[in-house]
Amino acid sequence: MKWSLVFSSTKCPEPDRAAHLARTAEEAGFSTLWAPEHIVVPVRYASAYGFASDGKIQIADEPFPDPLVWLTYVSAVTSRIRLGTGVLILPEHNPVSLAKRTATLAAMSGGRLVLGVGAGWFREEYDALGMDFGTRGARMDESIDVLREIWSQDEAAYSGRHYHFEPLRMYPKPPGRAVPIHVGGDSRVAARRAGRTGDGFFPAMWPTERVRQELPALLEEMRVSARAAGRDPDAIEVTSGGARTAEEAKWYADQGVHQLTVAVRARDEQGIHAELMRFGETVIERTVDL
Repeated sequence: MKWSLVFSSTKCPEPDRAAHLARTAEEAGFSTLWAPEHIVVPVRYASAYGFASDGKIQIADEPFPDPLVWLTYVSAVTSRIRLGTGVLILPEHNPVSLAKRTATLAAMSGGRLVLGVGAGWFREEYDALGMDFGTRGARMDESIDVLREIWSQDEAAYSGRHYHFEPLRMYPKPPGRAVPIHVGGDSRVAARRAGRTGDGFFPAMWPTERVRQELPALLEEMRVSARAAGRDPDAIEVTSGGARTAEEAKWYADQGVHQLTVAVRARDEQGIHAELMRFGETVIERTVDL
């Protein structure tokens, strides 16, 4: 079992703490740092945030760094830990320009970028950006195709319903001419998309009770979709939240989860170091063989 840190950029948005978190996480044995995305938070909105009982997202006045910029910064002070967007709201981005930004980060970090992507839930955020909320699923599917086309081909071209471009060149290419794309979301649609096209599946689910109730069915949905697309479902890396102990991790391993997520609770550098190193010794080292 691998372990990763979620909300890394929002927990440590300042340069010194970001660097300290990244270096300590790498030393403690964490596999990935995940940085989430919300470009803006509208003051008034009706959309319901699914992870809060009142449906409100509690980040309006908190630093929420651009995930690719934050990950680029911490890539310079680390050498092994993977750098994940967890998740980037893909339909809010032009996929051609995103291909350049992600390829550059992947190249500069030695191939450590993991592009976690989601369709998003926040209609008012789309409105603020002048983006169509209703077509986000279709645009997300096309965006994944566009990214892979540009990353992999010397002369890339694409013709779809939402995106179209004649042959073009884009360099640098990411190492291996690919960046792993992990599809985020806890819906059946997201599970099917992950099975059909994802290198990974990242159902952002917590607390533990909800994960245990819903995760097995979502994973089966993903596996059915993968087999229907002629893909090996066991090759799709599954990341889930919901555990913090070695004992809890066993259930997730039995479900086919490859990586678990936790969030650092300490805020100061001394506390962060103590918490992460203790977690590495008491949990990560004990679950290596799960």
